[in-house]
Amino acid sequence: MKSIDFVQKMFRDYYENFSLAESALMIENREFGFASFEGKMLRHKSFKNREELELFLRDSIPRDAYFSCAYYEDPQAEMEKKGWLGADLIFDIDADHIPTSCDKVHDRWACGNCSFAGKGVAPEKCPVCGSEKFNESTWPCEICLTSAKAESVKLLDMLTQDFGFSENEVCVFFSGHRGYHIHVKSKSIMTLDTVARKEIVDYVCGLGLEVSFDTLNEKSQSLSNVYLGSSSKDFGWRKRIVLGVKDVILDTNEQDLVNIGVGKNVAKALLSNKDVISKRLLNEGTLMRVKGVGFESWKKIAEQSIKTQSAKVDTVVTTDIHRLIRLANTLHGKTGFKKVEFPISAIDDFDPFKTAVAFEKGFAVIFVFDAPEFRLGDEMFGPYKNQKVELPTAAAVLLICKGRAEVVE
Repeated sequence: MKSIDFVQKMFRDYYENFSLAESALMIENREFGFASFEGKMLRHKSFKNREELELFLRDSIPRDAYFSCAYYEDPQAEMEKKGWLGADLIFDIDADHIPTSCDKVHDRWACGNCSFAGKGVAPEKCPVCGSEKFNESTWPCEICLTSAKAESVKLLDMLTQDFGFSENEVCVFFSGHRGYHIHVKSKSIMTLDTVARKEIVDYVCGLGLEVSFDTLNEKSQSLSNVYLGSSSKDFGWRKRIVLGVKDVILDTNEQDLVNIGVGKNVAKALLSNKDVISKRLLNEGTLMRVKGVGFESWKKIAEQSIKTQSAKVDTVVTTDIHRLIRLANTLHGKTGFKKVEFPISAIDDFDPFKTAVAFEKGFAVIFVFDAPEFRLGDEMFGPYKNQKVELPTAAAVLLICKGRAEVVE
């Protein structure tokens, strides 16, 4: 309880001077939900204006605060009586859905039945007892968040270039944990149903996209007239496949090509001609004939390019027209970080370990059970293993919220 009290006090201090993000629109038509430090969930709350909501946050001190992507006639009514008016288009890009090499370093799991434990991503079933229930502990590391940012950049490019949304219609946020949220607020998508939103998800994920090489087929192996598209003139997936094929050829090694199903001799032939292939693709949008490289090999490369060019999003979040999403500027109960909004143009330089830090004063003495090396601001901490340390408040709150430490003084 001492650790919970400490975190709750820090949250209380934060909400004393809390103000909503500028992008918080139509508050009176939103449903709000709040998770308490006791583990209870309060839903179907509504507020008349910003001031009323800010006062509630100062008085209640929630662990987590959410609002609906949807707009309702009566937000506090039961779901079937709310009167759905429409919803923003929401995307959630989370490191949990992106394969990275670092999960075995900082993530861990334990079987909820027999307590057998391991590192990395939890298996589908416990290897000891067969249970499918696990207690998982993840960590927001630099590699994880860099991978989530890369997926966000791809998605933003699709939303602005392919779908034509203006930057004023797209809001970008660091989630406060292991990823990014992107909200599209436009009348053109407001009343789209679940099926229509699923079509958008399929597009950004490249689902159901079939590779076609126009004049190339199994019988005709000639590549002299195969037009994929010009990366400077075309748009949409035609352009993205061209860029993806170029990247596959230029940025992979022989083993990478073998891993996607290309034979060793084919891989060597491609790599020995990679500069010419890349130049031809970018300048003319055509594939050149390479001896020993046939239809199936080019198809596998194109299919791989779709995987690299697609954006990895949580498909359930986008298709749910009643979804609750974390409220901007509020604190994340798993880290103590803020959900932060920033312009699209600032995404390349955005640093969550600086901008999202909510607590910049004070120190706390904690006992750390197990924690990887991590950075906050310009300072490095850890790794720690069963030791007592004095840390800045932000670092202490992060470790406690992630279940890696407890307050001792």
